[in-house]
Amino acid sequence: MTALGQFRQRVRPEWIDYNGHLSEAYYVLVFGFATDAVMDQVGLDEAYRSGTGCSLYTVEAHVRYLREVGPDAELVITSRVLGAGAKKVRLCHEMSVNGTVVATEEIMALHVDQAQGGTSPFPAAVAERLASLVEAPPEYAGRAIG
Repeated sequence: MTALGQFRQRVRPEWIDYNGHLSEAYYVLVFGFATDAVMDQVGLDEAYRSGTGCSLYTVEAHVRYLREVGPDAELVITSRVLGAGAKKVRLCHEMSVNGTVVATEEIMALHVDQAQGGTSPFPAAVAERLASLVEAPPEYAGRAIG
């Protein structure tokens, strides 16, 4: 499989805070939309979720807010798979505006069987897709808050 496609989202007026910039919660919302787009691209789409009762659950996230984002900006999120195991995936999202990275998010997500209430191995086809997409992590990945 080729690299993941980009996700695009225009900043909505209601996402602007009292400082005139994108409120921090909406960076995470848009990164969540980007995770949904990754899920769709690797075979964990709505049909899969409704048919199996399985989905990805984010269990850890690290967001870096690098630049302010103004009203009506077009956000472009580039996503990468940094690692994948039998039941987990590590993703990195980079949010850009006009070619400048304004925020990043790194997440660890688990494949969960909602009916069983626990983790479950990815189906073989999904595991293969994820493995084929694994890239070397960017220099900032894996950092702790300092």
